[in-house]
Amino acid sequence: MADKIEELDLGEKISADELQSVLKKEELVEILKNDADDISIRDLMEIYTNMLKEGRYVQKSYHEDYIRFYIKSFSKYLKGLKTDETPYNSYVDMEKLRGTVEHLQKMFEESERDSSPGSKKILYLTSIYSTFVLEEPIHIVGSQFPGGLKVKKNGETYLCPVKDKQKESPNALCKFCIAEQEEGV
Repeated sequence: MADKIEELDLGEKISADELQSVLKKEELVEILKNDADDISIRDLMEIYTNMLKEGRYVQKSYHEDYIRFYIKSFSKYLKGLKTDETPYNSYVDMEKLRGTVEHLQKMFEESERDSSPGSKKILYLTSIYSTFVLEEPIHIVGSQFPGGLKVKKNGETYLCPVKDKQKESPNALCKFCIAEQEEGV
């Protein structure tokens, strides 16, 4: 990614330190697309299998929704990424992006035995694309949590019923997700 950052044409002189903190969304999309080219049907099947395994620990009444919304999220964001030709005119929050990448890497290192490289790549790509390019929550609107709680959109604001409860969970991406905690939940 550093090579891509150095190639930016900003039309003005910027110090090397400032340049390291700037990345256009269009450039991030191209970087992510290159990685997405390696995703195979087998990777998608493996992530589905992993979701089924993880789903064993989820309430039975919530199990089908859990699987459906995760797979729907992965599919939506992967398809969107692979076909994204939007001329974004904005930049990525590099500090937040670095934090997210570090968190994902740490999470992947700790779960090395449990996930395939393809599954990890899908999680990596969809999390970064949804958060930093689309500025949408990692869980798509309508994603259901135990108790019938769902991710919602109110105007331009995304609301999550479990964000605050999950922020400290070591494997949760909630601290990087753009959704806000839903009031009163």
